[in-house]
Amino acid sequence: MKNILVAVDFEEKTKRLLVNARQIAEKFGAKIWIIHIAEHRSEYFGPTDTYQYGVQYVNLRHSIAEELRKEHKLVQDYANELIKEGIESEGLLIEGPTTKLILDEALKLKIDLIIIGSHKHSFLYNALIVSTSDSIIRKSQIPLLVIPI
Repeated sequence: MKNILVAVDFEEKTKRLLVNARQIAEKFGAKIWIIHIAEHRSEYFGPTDTYQYGVQYVNLRHSIAEELRKEHKLVQDYANELIKEGIESEGLLIEGPTTKLILDEALKLKIDLIIIGSHKHSFLYNALIVSTSDSIIRKSQIPLLVIPI
């Protein structure tokens, strides 16, 4: 096992996923890839003609860009913490459909294990909405470690 992918969403339990990944990486000498998939918002990033789109559009665009910068910094901070502990690590922030991009990146990076968190939801929620972790479980060809959070 040489490559571990950890999908994070910046909730307070993210560190729990990283602790588990670090323990496994230490035992196998593996690299940890930390990935966060940002909500796809490219429809906001068209032309910036203030006269045509207005100041509100430009402000929204800047706000989204700032949020993405903050998320990217968080992913990099997680990777840097692991590097300080002697674990080879790299952080990725990608924008788009979550399940598809996690699985696509896992194949591209030759990932041996995907670590994801799973939230407990009500029966009604589960009946109406397919969670990201459930979708990855159903579609992944790569071994998974699902950690309840």
